[in-house]
Amino acid sequence: MSGALRSEFRAQLQSGQVATGAFVNLGSPLTAEIMGTAGFDWLVMDLEHGAGDETALLGQLQALASTDTAALVRVDALELPRFMRALDLGADGVLVPRVRTVEEARQSVANCRYAGSRGVARFSRSWRWGRVSRPFAEVDAEIVCAIQIETVDALTAVDEIAAVDGVDVLFVGPSDLAQALGLDCGPDDPRLLDRVAEVAAAAREHGKAAGVLVGTPEQASAYRDLGFTFLGCGTEAGMLALSSSAIADQMRDLARPAATELTT
Repeated sequence: MSGALRSEFRAQLQSGQVATGAFVNLGSPLTAEIMGTAGFDWLVMDLEHGAGDETALLGQLQALASTDTAALVRVDALELPRFMRALDLGADGVLVPRVRTVEEARQSVANCRYAGSRGVARFSRSWRWGRVSRPFAEVDAEIVCAIQIETVDALTAVDEIAAVDGVDVLFVGPSDLAQALGLDCGPDDPRLLDRVAEVAAAAREHGKAAGVLVGTPEQASAYRDLGFTFLGCGTEAGMLALSSSAIADQMRDLARPAATELTT
């Protein structure tokens, strides 16, 4: 947990290490805990498209506190209260969707920092209910700010966005970016990979991490080859859907009459 409890995750990202993760969309503390104990480096609690809200977020963060997995929150809007709620509840950082301009990137960073716009609430969960004290600058230095690059405007301004102090991750949303570019394709289509290479180059130039969420490890490998180091694969809802369908198919096979029975 971030804030008053020391988090090393931002330092890991800045070192250039590959960090693997996934999204958590069901709003359940139990599925968050299951994902946290799976061995991912990071998980994103999704308040933009997920089923959970800020009330459900508390239980998810509490569940992840007993694991070694960093807990990030995708806020649903570029509004200061959304950032403050996530960080005061103990998130290690935020993922900001639909950023289009360098000004919005700067505002996102400011919303994450006490030295920026973040309000002070020392009796929140992130400060152990007022039982601990640390300099605000130390806390600010540990909060991860990831900016989504999922529009043509953001892609055009990606070098400027990458240059913003405090932006840690340039995070590609492949589906939205492909749609914005007029490409009806999957995340690993060569046409899309050519464009997201611009994101990797900007991140490399400015010492930031390039991130992505894809559907399969094979797709993640294609992004790693481009220089992406913040690699996400799937959601817990998707993993449940796929594995349950596969098991159901196998069980239906057991219920079908054997070939020898059909011929007798």
